Amino acid sequence: MATTTPNQTAQPGEQTGGTEIKPLLNLAGKVIAITGANRGIGLGVAECCLLNGAAKVYSIDLAEPGEEFAAASKAFPGRLGSQTANVSDESSISAAIDKIIEEAGAIHGVVANAGRTNHKAALDFTKEEVEALFNVNLFGAFYTARVAARAFIKLGIKGSVVFTASMASYRPNKRVPSAPYGASKAGVRNMAHTLAMEWAKYGIRVNSVSPGLVNTAMTYWVPQQPDWEQQLKYYGGMPRLAEVQELGGAYVYLLSDAASYTTSIDIPVNGVIGIC
Repeated sequence: MATTTPNQTAQPGEQTGGTEIKPLLNLAGKVIAITGANRGIGLGVAECCLLNGAAKVYSIDLAEPGEEFAAASKAFPGRLGSQTANVSDESSISAAIDKIIEEAGAIHGVVANAGRTNHKAALDFTKEEVEALFNVNLFGAFYTARVAARAFIKLGIKGSVVFTASMASYRPNKRVPSAPYGASKAGVRNMAHTLAMEWAKYGIRVNSVSPGLVNTAMTYWVPQQPDWEQQLKYYGGMPRLAEVQELGGAYVYLLSDAASYTTSIDIPVNGVIGIC
């Protein structure tokens, strides 16, 4: 419970109880790495980080950067970089983070965002399809977080890890169920709480963001459904998909010093759509 004492309000940058308070919501001087940021949600988050003062943002992705990434790089000259890595291979992620530190001199935040989706009835999934989802969504997120934590500890930096979970981690979408996808994302959200507890002693914060339906290449088919307008009336809430940039504020907050006492939480960003 918060307590206050007259004339003892902390000012920006002031020491309070041995802790320097920096309530400004920006990423000035920070180096951020985001997995799966060559496009989609990851690239949108990268752009938001750069707009909020990040010194440099790196995408860690297995795919080659495309036109979207090139356009973002042009908009932020010299501030958006990329490294190639496979998130399901911990040594690959570790090598990418090492290269980022070698080039930028530090790393302050890591977003474990890389993921894949596959929606079909549970009885129709093949073993290979289930394993593919878990390898990227859950195991890849764990490896990314662990590599980040080791880097923060080695550098003596009180870093931030942010996972991209999903509203599917709370409850299924009746229209497009996916038991393996939802389970993998629920694992991510739970893992954030456990890692936050384990790594608090190092000053490392661990949180997650749960997007709802977002306008990306993976969801192009959603508004094309013949009864989409009817679905929107059924769901209620904001009658549209989210744009990737609309998620960025949650990530920026969790990566910033303004969230210095925020750990082990999940922020749903869903406009109410896709929660039933």
